[in-house]
Amino acid sequence: MSVNVRIPTQLRTLTGGAGDVSLDGATVGELLAALDAAHPGFGERLFDDDRKLRRFVNVFVADEDVRFLQGLDTPVAAGQTVSIVPAVAGGI
Repeated sequence: MSVNVRIPTQLRTLTGGAGDVSLDGATVGELLAALDAAHPGFGERLFDDDRKLRRFVNVFVADEDVRFLQGLDTPVAAGQTVSIVPAVAGGI
């Protein structure tokens, strides 16, 4: 089942410049593993040493943050969009 993954600008060098890629996976974890397999380098940027999402990486399924769903076990359905969004910090 194909799921669309939106890639942030900072990571598009790993996808040859593509802003969206289609991958197969039943959960967010499977999808991100497929992303790393298809485009090596994502794993080290998305996960810490314990294979948990890094604090500054946000992943959304249908505009819902997976941290408030089932984390990496959040199911994804064919045709859904998963967005990887790096945290943005700022201040005055």
